[in-house]
Amino acid sequence: MGAWGTWAKGAALVCLWGFAQGVWASVAATAAELALRGAGATFPAPLYKKWIEVYGKQNPRVAITYEAVGSGEGIRRFLAEQVDFAGSDAALSDEQIAQVARGVRMIPVTAGLVVLAYNLPGLTGPLKLSREAYVDILAGRIRRWNDPRIQATNPHLTLPNLGITLVARLDSSGTTFALTNHLSAVSAEWRDRGPGAAKVVDWPGNAMRVPYNEGVASRIKLSEGSIGYVEYGFAKRLGLPMAWLQNKAGQFVEPNDDSGQEALSSHPAPWPENLRLFIPDPGGAGSYPIVTFTWLLLYGHYPDPERAAQLKRFVAWGLDSGQTYGRELGYIPLAPELAAQCRAALEEVR
Repeated sequence: MGAWGTWAKGAALVCLWGFAQGVWASVAATAAELALRGAGATFPAPLYKKWIEVYGKQNPRVAITYEAVGSGEGIRRFLAEQVDFAGSDAALSDEQIAQVARGVRMIPVTAGLVVLAYNLPGLTGPLKLSREAYVDILAGRIRRWNDPRIQATNPHLTLPNLGITLVARLDSSGTTFALTNHLSAVSAEWRDRGPGAAKVVDWPGNAMRVPYNEGVASRIKLSEGSIGYVEYGFAKRLGLPMAWLQNKAGQFVEPNDDSGQEALSSHPAPWPENLRLFIPDPGGAGSYPIVTFTWLLLYGHYPDPERAAQLKRFVAWGLDSGQTYGRELGYIPLAPELAAQCRAALEEVR
């Protein structure tokens, strides 16, 4: 079977998995007394799946479903009031909030790293990318793996004379926003003359565009010479090598739990009242440079008090007991002080 056939088979399996999840969710919702529907970001989807599984066993009368359709689609459904809650790695703008007559509460519930995973068989050590190098790779200005700007920070690696293929998100994506928000912070050219911070980007050259984090990770796995951006946990589960990126302090940092936690700790309390907090270029010698919170979007008011109460109970559980499942899936639990502020914001939902 050729590379295309292998990828097509993998894509079919992803679709079948999503279909099976939808069927299971429909059956569960039918059996329960109350169904809560959510949709949005793929970035936190494995964690939400775990939360729903564990919480559902403890609370069988409530069926919670979450469709991982990307942040942009999740926001669209939320603004159209087609769901009870949404997930997004890009917090709503003031203009979007103004469109919701019922009000909005944005609750960050976990955080994670956006990594640059790659497929270069035969390398004998980690690939280190300077800020200049990874910006230029993503902008299409570095096109081959043995480019002097990559070789300069990897003198002990034999880099192939192979074209670079970028794997990027096709759909409207909060992961794309987190990446491009960082690129806008570190590169004036990206910010002022390039795409800027956006959920959808017209990537240059021969970029392969695929939907969802799992789609990007799977395509990198199958495509020699590729590099792409994906949530850390997806890359880790597929065993993809991940570049060490140069941070604000000039250090090359491996993406892992510790470097992600240090990055988040670089922005101490107090946090904004609306909890719209971005850390596009964290300080600290050990900080990994691309981190993001991911939010659950709730309405300020629900016509059905029971629906509001059950949804608040689930989110409160996620901010407490649910945090313990984050690390094993590649996420960074919230600091206790931030979790407390999130619980206070959650109490304002009616």
